[in-house]
Amino acid sequence: MFKGGRTPRPGRDGRVSATADAPADARTPDGVPADVRALGRRTLRRNRRDAACATALHSLHQLAEALVPVAIGVTIDRAVFTGDVGALALCVLGMAALFTVLALAYRIGARFSMRAAENEAHLLRVEAARRALDPRGERSGLRAGELLSVATSDAEQASQYVRAWIGLIAMGSAITVTTVALLAIDVPLGIGVLVGVPLMMLLLRFPAARITRRSEAKQATAAGATALATDLVGGLRVLMGMGARRAAADRYRRASGVALTASVSAAASNGVYRGMVSAAGVLFLACVAAVAGWMALEGRLTIGELITVVGLAQFLAEPVQGLGMVGQLFATSRASARRLVRLLTAPAAVTPGERPVPAEPVVELDGVAYRTLRGVDLRLAPGETVGVLATDPRDAEALLELLSGRAVPEDVEEGRAAVGGVPVHELDLAALRAAVLVEEHGATLFEGTLRTNLATGGDRDEAHLREALRAAGAEDLVTGHAQGLDRPIADRAANLSGGQRQRAALARALAADPPVLVLHDPTTAVDAVTEEAIARGLTRARADRAPAGATLVVAASPALLSRTDRVVVLEEGRVRTVGTHAELVGRDPAYAEAVLR
Repeated sequence: MFKGGRTPRPGRDGRVSATADAPADARTPDGVPADVRALGRRTLRRNRRDAACATALHSLHQLAEALVPVAIGVTIDRAVFTGDVGALALCVLGMAALFTVLALAYRIGARFSMRAAENEAHLLRVEAARRALDPRGERSGLRAGELLSVATSDAEQASQYVRAWIGLIAMGSAITVTTVALLAIDVPLGIGVLVGVPLMMLLLRFPAARITRRSEAKQATAAGATALATDLVGGLRVLMGMGARRAAADRYRRASGVALTASVSAAASNGVYRGMVSAAGVLFLACVAAVAGWMALEGRLTIGELITVVGLAQFLAEPVQGLGMVGQLFATSRASARRLVRLLTAPAAVTPGERPVPAEPVVELDGVAYRTLRGVDLRLAPGETVGVLATDPRDAEALLELLSGRAVPEDVEEGRAAVGGVPVHELDLAALRAAVLVEEHGATLFEGTLRTNLATGGDRDEAHLREALRAAGAEDLVTGHAQGLDRPIADRAANLSGGQRQRAALARALAADPPVLVLHDPTTAVDAVTEEAIARGLTRARADRAPAGATLVVAASPALLSRTDRVVVLEEGRVRTVGTHAELVGRDPAYAEAVLR
C-alpha cells in the first residue's frame, strides 16, 4: 500500500514535500499516489521499535497457535497410541509451556501494537494541526470542519496502517509455519495450501478497492457535514436574527443524510467483504479437511497426522480471514491517508522572505494593481493616522491582504507594497506581523479568559490591559463582571454580544502597541455614542502608548475618519480623492453621503 519512495520531510513552509523519486503527482503501478505510500513508510519508520516488537510477538503468538495441533498430533502418536506415560508427561509439560508462550506473546504484543498505533495517531494529529495553524496558511481547500475531521478521524484511521502491517506479517508467519508443517506431513498437501492461499488473497483484492472508494466517500461526506455544522453553529445568532434557522436546519439535514448514506454504503461494503472472507476461509478449510480425510482412508496419514492436518486446516482459517481483514484495514487507512496528504502537501498561502523590518516601518503602496485595486498609491508614515473609505468592500479586502502579507506576489499585477522600503513578500513573516498588526473586521476571540485574549504578546500587566479596554470602550466587560479580567470567554466568544466581541478585539489590538496598526471597521456593532467614545480613546491611546506609531483606519465611520490626518477615498479600485474629513465633507457630496447617511 504505502511502499516505495523515500520518506517525505517537512520543508521550510511546513509541507511534507514529495521527494525526487516520489513526486507529488506520481502514482505506483497499482494506482496508489506516491505521497500516500511515502506517508505510510514514514509511519513505519518513526514507530519501528514498537512495530518491530509487536510484529515479533504477534508472529510468535501465531507460531505457538500453529504448533498446538502439531503438539496434539505428536501426543497422540507418541504417547496416547503407545501408552508411554513418560512421553505423555513430557507432552503435557510441552503443551503447558506452549500455551504460556501463546498467551504472553499476544498480551505483550497487543500492548506494543496499540502503543505504536496511538503514538502515530497523535503524531499525525499534531502534524495536521501544525499545518492548519501554520502562519503562512495553506491552500488545501478544506473548510474548518473538514480540517477538524482530517486532524481527528482521518489521523486515527491512517494510523491503523501500522497495525495492518503487523497483522500482515504475523498472519503471513502463521501461514508459512502451517505450510511447512503440512509439507513435512505430505508434500502435495502442503503445495496445495501454498498455492491456494495466495490465489484466494488475489481474488479478495478486487472488493478491497471498492472499500477504499466508499471509505473515502464516507470520510469526505462526514467531514463536509462537520464543516457545515461548524459554520452554522458559529453563525447561529445571525441565522436566528434573519429568520433563516429552518432553512439552515434543512440544509444540514440534507448534508447529514448524504453522510449517512455514504456511511451505510461503506458499512455494507465492509460487511460483504467480511462475509466473502469468512466464506472463502471456510471453503478452503473444507477442501483441506476433505483431502486429508481421503489420504487417511488411503493409509497415507496416521491418526495423529490426520488430527494435525485437520487442526492446522482449521487454524489456517483464522490467519486467512485475518489477511482479509488486513486488506480491509489497508483500504480504509489508504482512504484517510489520501485526505491527510492533501492537507500536509498543500502549498502555503504565502511564501514570505527572510529580511527584517527596518527601524522606521513606513508603509507604502506604489501604483499597486492587485485584485480589484488599480494603480493605488498610499503612504503611511510613523506618527500618522490615515483613514481609507472604500466604496467597494472588495477594495478594502485587497488592501488588507497586501498589508498583512497574505497576497501572493505573482497575483500582484504591477506596483509594489512595501514596509520601510522593503517589499512585503521579502520580509520575514514574524517580523512583519510584529511591525504591522492588521485587526480585521471578523476578528476571532478564543476560549479562555478575557485576560488571555487580551495579553497575546505575553504582557499581562493589569493596568495596561485595563487601559486598552478603556480606550476601546470595553471597560464594562471588566467592571460588569465579578471575575473582572478573568471572566471566562467561550469558544468564539459565544457568551458575548457582537458589540462586546468587537470592542474586546479592538482592545486586544491596542494592547499590543504595534508600530503600525491597521483597523477594519472596528465600530460597526456599537451605537453612535460608544463609537464617539472609542474614536477619542483610540486617538489618545495611540498618542500615549505609541507616539511614533502609524494607524490606518479602513472604515466609513465619521467619528473615526474625523480624527485622521487625511482620508483616502477608493472608488472602483482607484484613489479618487484625498483630503481631511472636514474638507471632503465640504467639497465632495459623494463622500458626505457615504459617511454621513
